[in-house]
Amino acid sequence: MRVCGGLRRAASFAFSSGDGVGPGGKPRRRAWEKSLSPLERVRRMLPPEEAAEVGRFAEAPQAPAEEKAAAPPEAAATQPGPFRAGELVLAEMRRKYNRTLKLMCRLVVGSVLTSNGGLLPHRDIIGQMPGQMLRTSAGARVLLKRPSLEEYVLLMPRGPTIAYPKDISAMLMMMDIQPGDTVLEAGSGSGALTLFLSKAVGPKGRVISYEIRDDHHSLAKKNYRHWCAAWKIGHMEEWPDNVDFILKDISTAAMDMKSLTLDAVVLDMLNPQSALPVVQPSLKQGGVCTVYLANITQVIDLLDRIRTSRLPFLCEKIIEVTHRDWLVLPAKIKNFKSSQAVETLENIEETPQKEYEENYIQDQVVLTEESLSDDTETHCSVPYIARPSSWQDAHSAFLIKLRKFGPLHA
Repeated sequence: MRVCGGLRRAASFAFSSGDGVGPGGKPRRRAWEKSLSPLERVRRMLPPEEAAEVGRFAEAPQAPAEEKAAAPPEAAATQPGPFRAGELVLAEMRRKYNRTLKLMCRLVVGSVLTSNGGLLPHRDIIGQMPGQMLRTSAGARVLLKRPSLEEYVLLMPRGPTIAYPKDISAMLMMMDIQPGDTVLEAGSGSGALTLFLSKAVGPKGRVISYEIRDDHHSLAKKNYRHWCAAWKIGHMEEWPDNVDFILKDISTAAMDMKSLTLDAVVLDMLNPQSALPVVQPSLKQGGVCTVYLANITQVIDLLDRIRTSRLPFLCEKIIEVTHRDWLVLPAKIKNFKSSQAVETLENIEETPQKEYEENYIQDQVVLTEESLSDDTETHCSVPYIARPSSWQDAHSAFLIKLRKFGPLHA
């Protein structure tokens, strides 16, 4: 008891004694005082000169926390927002035979999204965030999202056959297009390749698209404008206005080429050999001309014309792009007790189908394609089936890479 009393008196004396100076002459921090910040602790361990420098940095005016937390207007404008009236929406519904029904439409107040799975009013979609699941009037689940450029070109109205995204990506790699480049396209078609070129060259670049047929010219411009309008509403920013659509035969446009310097050329037309002598003077030395042809006889005619006309083009590559789709999904077990025989939904006899079954219903485009199966219970362990899909995308085109070379120096 005497020892405890002595300790209490010593502690009381220490807390109440005069100057409160600790070892080394430094002021002792009281228990109830505010603890030191990490910066202050570091400053006290430094030599006087360096400690003074740290102190000046700490006393410098700092931006308020509200200003630090506030995002710049540019970043806030690009944040994905809810669906708005006037933009495009892509609705996906699961169907039997491991397929997905895709519906793309423009949101209009008062309109209804119609399908075999039921009705879904547009007013129920407007205001929802992309990735939201809704139910139709018949109880079918619908996944809502903004269509990507790849999905848009596959689902948009088309006249001539489009260049498919798998081929377009290879062509862009061949041409090595950079932001700010000037690219000439011969054969606007439905506008699929034009949109990807517009994205590749960016706001400072330029795409010049020639088309000889009036109906294809009008359709390409319409698809381009629809995508630009939907992009502006959904992303709150402008799509680059960098495409010039010209209704003219490229083989008669020699005068137009004199004032141009082209970084790359892409030809998607029946007779590209007729356009090569016209675009060749305007293509920069070392530039690439990519040609999109459907059959190998056209490729032979093109290379023969280059050889006989002595055009300054070197054929670097001829390829065709193929993708192999796979199915990986839970198997359907017939008998959990004894039988290990399994079957997938795809093993059921299917009806023949075309490569793409498209139906245009009230400005809606319907595309059926392979997808994963419906939801399966995940609380039990089941075997999986992994194999190539029974339906594969076949040949679409030959892609030819031609590079312009300069004269040989002696």
